[in-house]
Amino acid sequence: MYYEKVFKALQEQKIRYAVAGGVALVLHGVVRFTADLDLIVDLEHENLSRFVRVMKDLGYRPRNPVGAEDIIDPQNRASWKRDKGMVVFSFASPAPSMELVDVFIDEVLPFPDIQKELLVVTAKGISIPVLSLKQLKQLKKTANRPQDLADIEALEDMERGEDTP
Repeated sequence: MYYEKVFKALQEQKIRYAVAGGVALVLHGVVRFTADLDLIVDLEHENLSRFVRVMKDLGYRPRNPVGAEDIIDPQNRASWKRDKGMVVFSFASPAPSMELVDVFIDEVLPFPDIQKELLVVTAKGISIPVLSLKQLKQLKKTANRPQDLADIEALEDMERGEDTP
C-alpha cells in the first residue's frame, strides 16, 4: 500500500487528519493515478506539532527552504497564504521513493465537521480517515481546476453506479 508507513505512524500517534485529493478518490473506489498524498490535518497546535514530529521521524522534509516546525505557527501559515498564495505545505521523502505529502495550511473545512462525516477505510490493519464524498466534492469545487472538475464527474458517475474511465 502506497504511503503505508505514513498512515501507520499517524494512526499510532493518534493524529487527527483526513485524506483528501486523489488518494481519497481511490479510497472511495474511483480509479485514478495520483503521485502525492493530500492531507487535511487538524491545525490545533498540539496535533500539528505531533504531525510534524511524525513526518520528521519518517524522514520527510519540507520541500520549501523552511523548517518543518514553521508550519505549526499560524502567523507563518497566514503569511504564506497571503504573500505567496500557498495552499499546501509539502513534505518530501528522500530518494529513492520521493513520496510527497501535501498538508493544507488553512482550515479548508472546519475540522469538527470533517470528523462528523469521515469515512474510515481499513487496509492492512491500518485505519485511514478519508473525507466524505460530499466534502471531497465540496473541496474539489472550491479548487475548480480541470482535474478537480473531472474528479467530481468521476465521483458522481460512481455514485450513480456508472463505470469510471
